[in-house]
Amino acid sequence: MTLTEIMQELEALGTEQTKKTLMRHGATDLFGVKIGDLKKLVKYVKKDQQLALNLYATGNSDAMYLAGLAVAPKKMTKEQLQTWVEAATWYSTAECVVASIAAESNYAMELAREWIQSESENIAGAGWSTYTNYLSVTPDDEIDFVEIAKLLSLVGETIHTERNRVRYTMNGFVIGVGTFTIPLHGDARAVAEKIGVVKVDVGNTSCKVPFAPSYLDKVEAMGRIGYKKKTCIC
Repeated sequence: MTLTEIMQELEALGTEQTKKTLMRHGATDLFGVKIGDLKKLVKYVKKDQQLALNLYATGNSDAMYLAGLAVAPKKMTKEQLQTWVEAATWYSTAECVVASIAAESNYAMELAREWIQSESENIAGAGWSTYTNYLSVTPDDEIDFVEIAKLLSLVGETIHTERNRVRYTMNGFVIGVGTFTIPLHGDARAVAEKIGVVKVDVGNTSCKVPFAPSYLDKVEAMGRIGYKKKTCIC
């Protein structure tokens, strides 16, 4: 399928209800396609890296999400990933689409470290999410636990004075460390207890911020501490 054909298909698959729901979350320029329907189109894009790049470049949220599902992370250059994060128009694209691709790219840690220091709320959120996603798919023996311990300490000291979506992704980072890494599970739990309830403005939505201590309790009860995913792209 060509770019034009896929955009036409996306428009046909969009629904007004899904569009309204996503717009309440902050989405702009979209048809309102459900993720399940987006996944049906992946097979038409997956073998064509340039097509995926072209879809993302449209600026349409549905097309950008589809691009993230279909693109090959290891083929992405650092410059392309930087372009993607700067082009993300709302938090979901930055924190979910871009962050998951970056986490499985050859530049995961390099970009995560750079992005979390960004003055842009969107990019900083993508940085924390990239790091969390990286932990979810990377063996413990390849992880820099000294660096993570320092970041946990940073979260514990600064989360409540950070920007809105940065607070959300920092909280997710604490949960991610406690869930995906065995050596720092205890450290993550201690920070989770320290920060307590994290307040994030989720707008006119029913979304809730996970309470890290309770979340980690559930993961531990299921015996899932240290569990790794095959992919963080979904």
